[in-house]
Amino acid sequence: MEAKGRILAVDDTPATLKLLTDILKEEGYEVRSAINGELALRSAIANPPELALLDIRMPEMDGFEVCRQLKAHPNTRDVPVIFVSAVMDTDEKVQGFELGAVDFVTKPYQRNELLARVRTHLEVDRLRNHLEELVEQRTFELRESEKKQRASLLDFIAAIAATIEMRDPYTAGHQRRVARLATLIAGELDLPEDQTEGLYLAGVVHDIGKIRTPAEILSKPGKLNDIEFGLIKQHAETGYEILKAIAFPWPIAGAVLQHHERMNGKGYPYGIDGKDILLEARIIAVADVVEAMISFRPYRPGLGVTSALEEITRFRGERYDADVVDACLTLFREKGFAFE
Repeated sequence: MEAKGRILAVDDTPATLKLLTDILKEEGYEVRSAINGELALRSAIANPPELALLDIRMPEMDGFEVCRQLKAHPNTRDVPVIFVSAVMDTDEKVQGFELGAVDFVTKPYQRNELLARVRTHLEVDRLRNHLEELVEQRTFELRESEKKQRASLLDFIAAIAATIEMRDPYTAGHQRRVARLATLIAGELDLPEDQTEGLYLAGVVHDIGKIRTPAEILSKPGKLNDIEFGLIKQHAETGYEILKAIAFPWPIAGAVLQHHERMNGKGYPYGIDGKDILLEARIIAVADVVEAMISFRPYRPGLGVTSALEEITRFRGERYDADVVDACLTLFREKGFAFE
């Protein structure tokens, strides 16, 4: 039977390393083990794994340094790294994400949680690695059948979005609902069909960057602190980095990057304003806030349609594009739009 994936497990405690290795092998993964950072680097560079699980607290070369060197080497810079550690300090988690890690699993971990995160990151990385190849292939086929190509691309993007949403059951379906509302707003604005197609795809993946946000932050029931909110805010840039190299015929990466920018320049990540913000991003911004306010979240119940429409009305022209707000209000108040 072919292995589900090639994983490098690194921990300086033999018993812990054996437990981790046994769990992964029982699930069908091909696992290589390393008892220290130096051995891990040699093994990874000589034969890059599909995923690396790193302990942080190790003598001589800790997990942070291993991660840093993995990301610096051309053979291993694209290998996803998950830290498996007893580290609980948020500052250290931030440091790990800044070095390029994609997730943290806190010891003592639950077997099912560990396997779910391993499976999710392997699937996302494989989808991302093959996306550019798929786009090139479909672009060639476009000369023969443009509609067929775009349908396949849409399905593939939807698969990525579904993989992301697996990590956060509270917001499952959020991206698709935002994409649907954004598309209807585009119709009210009389956008061309081709531009609307690109807008829909951008909506479907607008939160793809949250793959690097710790799951416990995404589903935290209380108020986020400044550090945690800072990690959340990184998702726009992370999504852009994932998508920018793909030769889409639409500005999908740019829309993902800018969907939290605001008309008054007080958004993020760059504080751009007005018409300098892509129209696609301005549309997604309105659809995103409306869907988020209406829907249940772990830190609050759904606020309802009335509150959502009051929000965009109150900040019409200030935070949100006035024409986009008017189109959204028309959908809800005059045409009876409602999320399923």
